[in-house]
Amino acid sequence: MNALTVLNARTLATLAACGLLSLPALAAGTSAPIGSTPADAWRLCTAAANGAERLACFDEWANNQPWQAPAASAQAEAAQPPLPVPAPIVATSAAPLTADPMPADPVVRGCNDARYSAMTRFWELTEGTDCGTFAVRGYRPMSVSVVSGSNVNRLPSSPSPDHQSTTATDYRHTETRLNISVRTKLAKGLLAHTPERKDSLWFGYTQQSYWQVFSPDLSRPFRTTDHEPELIYVYPLSLALPAGWNWAYAGAGLVHQSNGQSLPLSRSWNRWYLMTGLEKGNDFALTSRIWKRVKEGALNDDNPDISNYLGRAELTATWNPNRIHTLSATVRSSLGATPRGAVRLEWLRTLGDGIGGGRSNLRLHTQLFSGYGDSLIDYNHKRTVFSVGFSLLDF
Repeated sequence: MNALTVLNARTLATLAACGLLSLPALAAGTSAPIGSTPADAWRLCTAAANGAERLACFDEWANNQPWQAPAASAQAEAAQPPLPVPAPIVATSAAPLTADPMPADPVVRGCNDARYSAMTRFWELTEGTDCGTFAVRGYRPMSVSVVSGSNVNRLPSSPSPDHQSTTATDYRHTETRLNISVRTKLAKGLLAHTPERKDSLWFGYTQQSYWQVFSPDLSRPFRTTDHEPELIYVYPLSLALPAGWNWAYAGAGLVHQSNGQSLPLSRSWNRWYLMTGLEKGNDFALTSRIWKRVKEGALNDDNPDISNYLGRAELTATWNPNRIHTLSATVRSSLGATPRGAVRLEWLRTLGDGIGGGRSNLRLHTQLFSGYGDSLIDYNHKRTVFSVGFSLLDF
């Protein structure tokens, strides 16, 4: 039976009036010829009174559509990889994206990223701790301290001709010490350039001054100032050792130290050194240096015996019992038949909080020094010094 026979007269009339059925088909009660109805006439089927009529209407409309070749087979479609589905576009009131959108959170510089150990951050031993070249960073502690010495060198002298003071200066035992120490990375990735290992070349400068600020009768002069520029190469090792220790780095350097004075107070020397560092998390650290003096001619040597006093090697041990306190001890030795050198003990206490609630770089700094070479003018003068002040560590 033709599908139109189930349609009531109202539905057939509606379809014919709207062009879904031709008049001959309506009169004969047969289906319209194929292609005689418009393609969108299916919308009129919604006017059918009940479900059977609606279904018959849709069937009649489908029979009158021209035949089209089917699309690719299901098997062929299955063989094709699925196309990526684009993420939905959500309208927001935010500003439009740019080529370089600003991050939601502030970027943490690698050399301040607490996920890495202090020693790794200090020398920027990995790509994750790299802060680029020519950025200024702290080197040794930058500090201002009040110093009280067991004695003060009022007649500095050296074995070199014309290097003996003849007039004593009435310096006081209590004075102020000022330390400035900065460095910058000149190059990176010279020999090691993987994400886990980055070697580097640095330039550092340290200046230490003793200021007789408590001597108004002498017009508060600077008793001595030492200048120490150096070139440092650092190679990352990252070698696991027993008991949780890590051999972090090795390196070499060339350093010049002088006090910029004229005779008879001129003191200076040059040396090259080897260094290394080990760490156990952020709790313990060991660093060491051993050096060799660069020879000078007798006429230019301000202090020919300086290695026998200032030493030839030093070892520093550091302990961080918690985030607040740091304890360290440094031993320097001449490694000679006559043992000379120095011992330095330090306690640093963190003051305040850093940016973003992290650890502050400002410290209360207490130090006890005993031995030779507290300053270059005192390289062969032994004394004990106690100091209290404030230090700004690496920044």
